[in-house]
Amino acid sequence: MNLSGHTALITGAGQGIGRACAEIFAERGARLILLDKNRKTLPSVAEYLSSKWGNVIARTIDLTHTEKLKNLIEELKDRESIDILINNAGFDRPGITAKIDKKDFNAVMDIHVGVPFLLIKWLLPEMSSLRWGRIVNISSVYGLLGAKGEAAYATAKSAVLGLTKTAAREGGPDGVTVNAIIPGLIRTPPIIKMPDKYKEPIIKDTMLGRIGEPYEIAKTAAFLASDDASFITGTTIIVSGGWGV
Repeated sequence: MNLSGHTALITGAGQGIGRACAEIFAERGARLILLDKNRKTLPSVAEYLSSKWGNVIARTIDLTHTEKLKNLIEELKDRESIDILINNAGFDRPGITAKIDKKDFNAVMDIHVGVPFLLIKWLLPEMSSLRWGRIVNISSVYGLLGAKGEAAYATAKSAVLGLTKTAAREGGPDGVTVNAIIPGLIRTPPIIKMPDKYKEPIIKDTMLGRIGEPYEIAKTAAFLASDDASFITGTTIIVSGGWGV
């Protein structure tokens, strides 16, 4: 699973799964482009990775600002041939269907579906011209099961799966693979803050009986981004410890 010679753009790289992906990808030789809104966490991640492996570009940006994102991608494409895309960034605004505000619903859809759509739209053509590319979208078990109080998040994560399969059909003839990872309960900052009364039933329903670690998702992403996964596309891999399967 050597990724030397490849450039990976990772969104939400300042913490959690995104940071773990950055570390694993750097360890395996990839050049990195790290995007995140968090001005506190991203610089320290980039500094650490640069000191250890080098080849890191980091930009703090609100990914939902379409024009700024488009300009940044054009700038980056002038510097690097981006052939790996990890769509990981996201946030949640909980609410049941009857009460969630449409503005909040749209905001969650925008970051989880709109941003990956735009990045795929802008980067897939170049990957196709290179006749090689890897796109990995991060979904969620909630995208399969739904969840009370998660009308926006569950809907968005389900939509990610449709986007994945569609892009896989479009990129396949040119050697571009597109897959989705479906994490379960992972030890990310939001989950760490989650009250035990919400975590404990999920852990109880998880076959391995524990919370997953970000690096367990990152290693799956690295596999899908490698030549070892050259005949895998349009699929979803559930990395949930057995929850939701």
